[in-house]
Amino acid sequence: MTKANEISGFLHTNTPKVIAEIGCNHKGDMETAREMIMTAAMFCKVDVIKFQKRCSKELLTQEQYNAPHPNPANAFGDTYGAHREYLELDVDQNQQLKIWCEEFGVEYSTSTWDLTSAKDIVPLNPSLIKIPSACNLHWDMLGYLCENYSGEVHLSFGMTTQEEEEQIVSFFEERNRAKDLVVYSCTSGYPVAFEDICLYELVRIRNTFADRVKAIGFSGHHLGIAADVAAMTLGAEWVERHFTLDRTWKGTDHSASLEPDGMRKLSRDLRNVHKSLTFKKSDILDVEAVQREKLKYRA
Repeated sequence: MTKANEISGFLHTNTPKVIAEIGCNHKGDMETAREMIMTAAMFCKVDVIKFQKRCSKELLTQEQYNAPHPNPANAFGDTYGAHREYLELDVDQNQQLKIWCEEFGVEYSTSTWDLTSAKDIVPLNPSLIKIPSACNLHWDMLGYLCENYSGEVHLSFGMTTQEEEEQIVSFFEERNRAKDLVVYSCTSGYPVAFEDICLYELVRIRNTFADRVKAIGFSGHHLGIAADVAAMTLGAEWVERHFTLDRTWKGTDHSASLEPDGMRKLSRDLRNVHKSLTFKKSDILDVEAVQREKLKYRA
């Protein structure tokens, strides 16, 4: 048995991919969204930029829609429904976001929160569609994607029981789509304390599902980037983080987002550490040979 086989549960060969989730951090402004795309693609060098698509009247009850925002300082409207509508970008705007992503050499994606949004996004044919933790039991939406969308479905396991995880993966298996499914270890909080990140969940999820799905990912809402690098060493092939240009901007997600330099360092560190996760090809590497000749004590 090779060393690689002995610890294969913690190894993968694919270079990790980085998703910068803009979500609604564009504040409903297309020019801000374009600036964020350009920055994430060219400066941060991420692989995918992800937005969100919601139909607020489908997601919210009338009471929820007409209620005030729970945190008025972050509100973009007089009611929570008006706030959500203000931040929502329509299908034509998402088509433009996709064009901008392609211009800057990065993949476009979005999270869909409801069936209407899934039907809106599928015709844009992104390479992946994300299912947020809040919606991973939305069987009608999942079924629609299985039947009408040929790309990868990425799905977070935040606030989800292990029994529900099994139901989700089985749902995709029954529809012959599990090999297009990427599942993410995730703790749903904004921001998440380090003791609640629970990185070893990645090991459990890999042991349970790695042979049944396409890949395992990590979606973080914590501070800093150390935990993301650790997640990659535990087998996460996808790492997703919220992205903003300014963590002090008005909005719920900014405080749990990375600013450009943080996202840049995350992309850099994930790729560099991934390169280091190897065994020596020989007892003495070429880089060591010169030093051995010069420095090595010989009796």
